[in-house]
Amino acid sequence: MGKDKNLWGNARLAPIGFGGAVIGNLYRAVRDIDSVHAVHRAWRSGVRYFDTAPYYGMGLSEQRLRVALCDLPRDQFVISTKVGRLLDPTSESLHPMRDGFADPLPNKVHFDYSYDGVMRSFEASLRRLGLDRIELLYAHDLGSLTHGAMHSHHFAQFAEGGYRAMDELRASGAVDAIGLGVNETAVIDQAMAVGRFDCFLLAGRYTLLEQEPLNGFFDRVAAHGARIVAGGVYNSGILATGTRSGQPVYFDYAPAPPEIIARVGRIEALCYEAGVPLAAAALQFTRAHPVIASVLVGLGSADLVDRTLALASAPIPSSFWTALKDEGVIPDNAPVPVVQELQG
Repeated sequence: MGKDKNLWGNARLAPIGFGGAVIGNLYRAVRDIDSVHAVHRAWRSGVRYFDTAPYYGMGLSEQRLRVALCDLPRDQFVISTKVGRLLDPTSESLHPMRDGFADPLPNKVHFDYSYDGVMRSFEASLRRLGLDRIELLYAHDLGSLTHGAMHSHHFAQFAEGGYRAMDELRASGAVDAIGLGVNETAVIDQAMAVGRFDCFLLAGRYTLLEQEPLNGFFDRVAAHGARIVAGGVYNSGILATGTRSGQPVYFDYAPAPPEIIARVGRIEALCYEAGVPLAAAALQFTRAHPVIASVLVGLGSADLVDRTLALASAPIPSSFWTALKDEGVIPDNAPVPVVQELQG
């Protein structure tokens, strides 16, 4: 790793990180001023880790982070961004909603996991962020879930070129740590066989609804010497909104199927009995695993920052976690938060 090898200590990767997709206008437009207020509220609340990507708003998220962070002490925050997509400016008339981003910047996007593609992407990100180095660099969206039949092609391109570029950036000190930012565990296992990685951003695969990584995957990551940054702790929304509002509910970026709605309904009932907010349980459960260095949450407004940090510290009795295990919601070997309860 580069000049600061201790990303995991001294609160550099705090338990809650700022997910920058929302300020890239994910699903809806966010005003420039609101994005700055969100970052500044997070900073004042102790958040020091900010994640972004070229893909988020086709460069918009990175540009907004530059504005919001420019006057803050550089040695006190951690930035992660991603490679694997290149942005090409265009004068063509583009649809105002592209790939889930509302009013993104006028850039076309294409995948490129080659050595030259990774280097070009990294250099462009530095320009948009206004920085000369970053702490964490992820290869973005490798895997079959994104690429389908093209996965083998893109992974071979990464293994033969892109990884070498990331490894050189780490060795030079241009980045401190490298990894993958993905939505599946299989490609992380595949990557660990071809290179040395420090950290993996894994979205949506370890939550109150999904614990498959406990079946050996987290052990393999730890044996590799890496850590996990967890994203998607609400499984695209259903673990934040619940099922009782009457509004559409989403799981894994799509309308939730009936079996998922039923499972969340069981969890909601246990939350209600214990007086625990569902979103607080989801957030705190994922944070509890020792291989997880930080949890990223999309924070698009100052109010959302306040609500998220309140959920992260909401008191949850140990009896609630026992009930989840007794009901088979989470397995017996799932780590749960250590509760400091008052003695009567």
